[in-house]
Order: sequence, then structure tokens, then C-alpha cells
Amino acid sequence: MINYLKGKLVSKILNSPQGSNITVEVNGIGYLIQVNARIIRNLPEINSDIQIFTSLVHREDAMLLCGFLKHEDRDLFNILQSVSGVGTKMALMLLDEMNALGLMQAVLSENVKELSKTKGVGPKLAQRLILELKDKIKAFRNDLGIEIEDISPVVVSSESCEEAQDVLIALGYTQKEVNEGLNTAVEKLGEKATSEELLKAALEVISF
Repeated sequence: MINYLKGKLVSKILNSPQGSNITVEVNGIGYLIQVNARIIRNLPEINSDIQIFTSLVHREDAMLLCGFLKHEDRDLFNILQSVSGVGTKMALMLLDEMNALGLMQAVLSENVKELSKTKGVGPKLAQRLILELKDKIKAFRNDLGIEIEDISPVVVSSESCEEAQDVLIALGYTQKEVNEGLNTAVEKLGEKATSEELLKAALEVISF
């Protein structure tokens, strides 16, 4: 199994017929890697050097290499695929709709509504995710050494919130700090605020 690749980012394609993907060149070989929109939004410019954690997926009709910016996301992706009815595409979509900590919290808190926000995930599949994943995610959480139950979710999930959240995580703030900052920002500015406005307001809270 390929744990990760270090190389040059040659291309990043959003929503092609084959899904979102990137190409990373390592020692003269270009690796085509399936990703989601959240990952592409957080990638540097073309020709930048990157490290991408990978998971090799074997299917009857294809062999895919899927990529993630954090090994925790890659490991959670592998766990998700253990659920009946959840394949590569669905697992990537779940991690696109929510980051890893948000997804883990939704499962542990049995939040069917939050899980059902992902396209193609209805109440029945959401219930199955909770039933089949809860014990696995508890074990995974313990391995990571994090306390998920103490993290309050962001009150509004919008594109602006998602963009602001990704920037704050990239700056090194914890998920708990990010959620507290964004919740305060949304209460202050309203749901229609831009990502820049939310980011500025959230930073005022968590940097105080």
C-alpha cells in the first residue's frame, strides 16, 4: 500500500466526468489521484510541492488511488467504506460535506439530520452509518486522543462557513476553537455574511 506521495502538483480538476482529481508527479511518474472539492480548495498553486496521503481502492472494474491532505481523513475514508452501501464516491462526498471531526461527531451524537445533508445519504443510510460506525469511530477517536463530544457544531453550514472553517483549520486552530469562533461570527453577522467577514469575526473571538 502507498502511504503517501511527495511530489509536484501538476493538475487539479474539479467535477470532471470522472469526478474531482489531481495529478502529482513523483520522480517522473504522474499519479492520478481521486479527491473531493474540499481538498482541491485547500491545495496550493500548480507546480507546488505537496504531500498527499493515499488509499488504494480495488474494484471489479477499476483500481483507484484516492488522496487526502491529512492521514486522519484517509484513515476515516477507509473506515467509511466498511459500511454496506458506502463506496469510494460516497465516502469522498461525506468527507467533502463535513471535515473528519464533524463527521465523527455526527456519528457519535447520532445526528441523522447532519449526515443526511450529503447528497445521496437518506435517513436509512444515515442510520446505517451510525449503527455500523459508532464503535469503530469510538476506537478511532481514542487512537487519535481527541474529545469529540465536547465540540459544539457550527450553527449554520453554508459555503461561506465552510471556506472560513477551512482557512482557520489550516492556520492551526482546533476544531473546538473554530466552531466557537464561527458560531459567534454567525450570531453577530447573520447567515448571509461572506467567508471573509466570518473569518475576520471568528479570528477576533479565538485570538482574544
